[in-house]
Amino acid sequence: MPIDDKVLQSKENQQCGSGRSLSGLLEGKNVYWNLPPSQLSEEAIRRSEGRLTHQGVFAAVTTPHCGRSPNDRFTVQESSTSKNIDWGTVNVPFEEENFFSLRKEVIEYLEGRELFVQDARAGAHPKLGINVRVITHSAWHCWFAHNMFLRLSESQLRDFNPDFTVLHAPGFQADPEKHGTNSGTFIVVNLKEREVLIGGSNYAGEIKKSIFSVLNYILPENNVLPMHCSANIGENGESALFFGLSGTGKTTLSADPLRSLIGDDEHGWGNEGVFNFEGGCYAKTIRLTPDSEPEIYRTTEMVGTILENVVLLEDSNEPDFDDGSISENARASYPIHYIPNAVIPGVGGHPKHILFLTADAFGVLPPISKLTPEQAMYHFLSGYTAKVAGTERGVTEPKATFSACFGAPFLPRPPSEYARMLGGLLEKHGAQAWLVNTGWGGGGFGVGKRIELAYTRAMVRAAVAGELKEMSTQVDSVFGLDIPINVEGVPSRVLNPADAWENRSDYDSAAVRLADMFKKNFDQLGPEVPFEIKQAGPR
Repeated sequence: MPIDDKVLQSKENQQCGSGRSLSGLLEGKNVYWNLPPSQLSEEAIRRSEGRLTHQGVFAAVTTPHCGRSPNDRFTVQESSTSKNIDWGTVNVPFEEENFFSLRKEVIEYLEGRELFVQDARAGAHPKLGINVRVITHSAWHCWFAHNMFLRLSESQLRDFNPDFTVLHAPGFQADPEKHGTNSGTFIVVNLKEREVLIGGSNYAGEIKKSIFSVLNYILPENNVLPMHCSANIGENGESALFFGLSGTGKTTLSADPLRSLIGDDEHGWGNEGVFNFEGGCYAKTIRLTPDSEPEIYRTTEMVGTILENVVLLEDSNEPDFDDGSISENARASYPIHYIPNAVIPGVGGHPKHILFLTADAFGVLPPISKLTPEQAMYHFLSGYTAKVAGTERGVTEPKATFSACFGAPFLPRPPSEYARMLGGLLEKHGAQAWLVNTGWGGGGFGVGKRIELAYTRAMVRAAVAGELKEMSTQVDSVFGLDIPINVEGVPSRVLNPADAWENRSDYDSAAVRLADMFKKNFDQLGPEVPFEIKQAGPR
């Protein structure tokens, strides 16, 4: 049904962060401001943007883009910020002239269409967060922004002025020859103008990740380390951080019923502790079950959740989380308070434990190991995980992936800058770092088995509870890691990967092969990395 006329508003003098007026775009009669999810759901269904599951949960499909488009992401190169940007394959420069040309056409495309505006905040810290305005012609993408950013009160909305504006036009295609893009898809961040242009892709994650990149640029100037990590807090008030790339268990392990969830993906760590950037979670749902991840599974049955690229059975519209035919990157977006033990607002004290998660498909890294400060810096700068056959076109065997600081695609500044900040925080607050392998043991992918989630949970819980602080260890001969000899609830044969392989020589060969990959990757980081950190890697 159409939106009630009472929600139509005309607001004067709407500005983007630079003062460049958008009033002409936003004064139309078909501009809908800060609608509740119930009305956004009605509009999304009316406009055939998705369909409902058997339990009334909204589901959208974003093909052909079912994940981020890293080759279509750009940063505007201009004098006020260029000297701070780590230009290269991640931060690809975009000419100012092309930005304004593209912006003009995006605005022309949006004019006259039904538009949905979501005003929200990114960053739970009252002073260090930023106000974000999302303008889109898609009702469900506006709903996604409502779920994922921090929601504001009526009084906050009345006094709202955006620090950054996202012009979101998934139905618009760029012209590469005319606009300087690589394809019809584009994500262009302009730090000077405080605007983001997104088009040519329906994948909702581009909205939140573009603002994450903005915070990754802004916060270091305020002595805050921005981090691609989840965070939770125990009954003793001690926080823990979980770094990891997609598929390593960052969301799963932080959503622990024995601890309270601060957030599942993006945080800042400053003088007062840690704070969540978001007001929601964006959890992977492939092969999700009520037994393995009960808190997350329950959210997929709650109205207000958005399912993205989840297969629905034709006869019942029931989600089939085992079916990855649309995408292995199927996800659920939901407000963080859908997790029963979420911390509202999303803030916590200085973390006492830092966990680097990796899904090692070669089966050679220990399920858990204790890191020295130098090893912590080495593995933070490495940001290792592995892709396996079937998860990406062309991948037929395990493939090592290194992403500096566990978030290279979102880092405008050089990785060494973020690493120096982390090193200082670890030293100042005495946090203990751990490397946790959530991947394979007893052999690599296709030979060994994925380490059981129950074992990983037991090891992580023991680590953050301080039970492994004075543990007896054995040292891994290739990576130099301290491996615990005993962890309650975990068979001893699981703890040392060398013992889990049937053939020790096969393990040695695989370990040396992975170690060489680590060394080759680290050599690319440049001479600014201190010698003692380089020496903390594989032997």
